[in-house]
Amino acid sequence: MEGMFELVDKGGNLMYVIMFCSVISVGVALERLISLKRNTIDSSALLNELSVVINSGNIQKAIEICEHTSGPTGRICKSGLLRYDRSREEIREAIQDAANYEIPFLERYLGVLSTIATITPLVGLLGTVSGMITVFKNIEERTQLGGVIGPEVMAGGIWSALITTAAGLSVAIPTFVAYNFLVSRSEALVHDMEQSATDLVNIISTKKGY
Repeated sequence: MEGMFELVDKGGNLMYVIMFCSVISVGVALERLISLKRNTIDSSALLNELSVVINSGNIQKAIEICEHTSGPTGRICKSGLLRYDRSREEIREAIQDAANYEIPFLERYLGVLSTIATITPLVGLLGTVSGMITVFKNIEERTQLGGVIGPEVMAGGIWSALITTAAGLSVAIPTFVAYNFLVSRSEALVHDMEQSATDLVNIISTKKGY
């Protein structure tokens, strides 16, 4: 732990920016993982249960099943069932409106991860460039004063300057991996939700004979 604080101190103030980004990245990734897991259900089982209930003519029970189903799939199915006595197009439109409302909630905060993955290497590079400027400025000043500049002086200054780049990449790489994973999970959930909506419309249409 002491060694880490020493690196942060040598890296300069921008290291705190990178550390802050890392905390935000971890927090957002965990929140999205938990949220997507909570919203993932066995849609096939839900549609099979709804099919049986709808074909029996008990639409109210089907609505109650949707109300007790966690996640967006249950909510969009409920919106379709509430329009059961309407035309196929009106049912489809109601489901689509509900889906358009749910999708942003599945994808929220992912832009934060994308931004962090993009900017942290740049912040790290800025820290390195600033550090290198300081190193060469100090070397110039010591040279003008007649001081001797050994290779160990330059090496020490350069490795300190490179710390921010390493830190920025260390945050950006796992953040980018987490972002891509969460995007794929959210897209899969959206696809599953849309497929469930289509299946529900077909079930209702078959029941009503059109």
